[in-house]
Amino acid sequence: MTRLDPTADTTTHPTPAAPATPASTQAIPRAAPTLAITSAATAVALMTYTAPLVTLPDTATALHTSVSAQAWLLNGTPLGLAALLLVAGSLADDYGRRRIFLAGTIALGITTALGALANSTWLFTLARIAQGAASAALLASSLGLIVHAYPTARGRLHATGVWGAFVSGGIAVGPLLAGGLAEWNWRLAYAVLGAAALMVAALGTRALTESRAPRDGRPDLAGALTFGLALMALVAALTLGRDGWLRAPVGLLLAAFLVLMAVFVAIESRSRTPMIDLGLFRHRRFLASSAGGLFTGLAVIGVFSFLPALIQRTLGLSALETAWLVLLWSGLSFAVALQARRLARRVSPRHQLALGFALHAVGVLTMLGALDAGSWTRLLPGFIVSGVGSGLLNASLPHLAVESVPATRAAMGSGAQQTFRYIGSCAGVALTIALVTSSGGIGHGWDIAIAVSAGLAAVAAVSVLVLRERS
Repeated sequence: MTRLDPTADTTTHPTPAAPATPASTQAIPRAAPTLAITSAATAVALMTYTAPLVTLPDTATALHTSVSAQAWLLNGTPLGLAALLLVAGSLADDYGRRRIFLAGTIALGITTALGALANSTWLFTLARIAQGAASAALLASSLGLIVHAYPTARGRLHATGVWGAFVSGGIAVGPLLAGGLAEWNWRLAYAVLGAAALMVAALGTRALTESRAPRDGRPDLAGALTFGLALMALVAALTLGRDGWLRAPVGLLLAAFLVLMAVFVAIESRSRTPMIDLGLFRHRRFLASSAGGLFTGLAVIGVFSFLPALIQRTLGLSALETAWLVLLWSGLSFAVALQARRLARRVSPRHQLALGFALHAVGVLTMLGALDAGSWTRLLPGFIVSGVGSGLLNASLPHLAVESVPATRAAMGSGAQQTFRYIGSCAGVALTIALVTSSGGIGHGWDIAIAVSAGLAAVAAVSVLVLRERS
């Protein structure tokens, strides 16, 4: 695959009709403020994503949500993310990364605040889906802004490592904030996070420089619409499948997904400016990035999304106590991701991915029997080992995502990898809940779920090692 010069990005003027400025006169983005703003917004998005992890029991009680419907409370945001990440990345490259980033951050602030006002399961789920869609816009465009601000390979290695660390940081702080505020009311966390997103958006209006890909032709709106609808159908089917895969709604949604994907492939193969170049799937680095994202969601996020609720239900810990316990995993993930760029000088991102998956598999296997034993201390080794592995995953995935595509399509590359990540997350959450709640006792079901998670992580480790570029 031919690499394009990252400096080929053009900086746009305030009016859409204005011609792109030459590379010699384009406005130079301020690297440090760009990294700070995009990382802060990413952290807020991940805090919003993880807030329900420790408040799920309180939220389900307040909204009168049945056990079978609790998957929707967790899967609302990843549904919006999975459906729109690739769409948002492509639109950011075409319409302007700063524009899409700010729109997404503002929308995240508004929809998160609205989630605090929801008084039913479906209203809360709709707010969570909207939060996911807004998060998709800011997450996909943020890496495009970073690549434009850091044109050298060494600079991108540093910047994507920091950005990945803030993914882990948001995962770490979100449950802690939600658990602390849940002592008063679980809704307060969403109000606070909504205000934080709007504050970051206000700072971004002055700190960020616009950039977009220099492509001729119209943006691929037909492809974007078809792909978004296809993934919404798939994620809805995965979530509903928890109550039975042979039901008519699940079958209809899966059929709709297959038809829409066939239409999407036909559109992309004929488009002059496709949303995603289907030829990328012939490149092993892109496949490794996509597989890494998919298995991270399926094996890692799925298990750790439902574990906090299980800890509260079986071990009797409060939301705040559970958040402090989970912080051991997510905090280690943040620390390791922040330092992983030093390891990248000697170990490739692909090998970091494999090591991260292997550590997750080992970590969760140490948790076998912990819930039946009624001992939270039995969970500690697993949190530590899997936390280190998660940090390696969060550091290497964004770097591999932007390096697996031409630099002018960095937002699309980011959106593709994260799309697979949150498809895997939705499937992982649905699978974990199904295994835990349909296997006799909760403790026995949990043991089956983490054994499956470990197996999936082992498959992922082997897959990313096999998917190396031919010399």
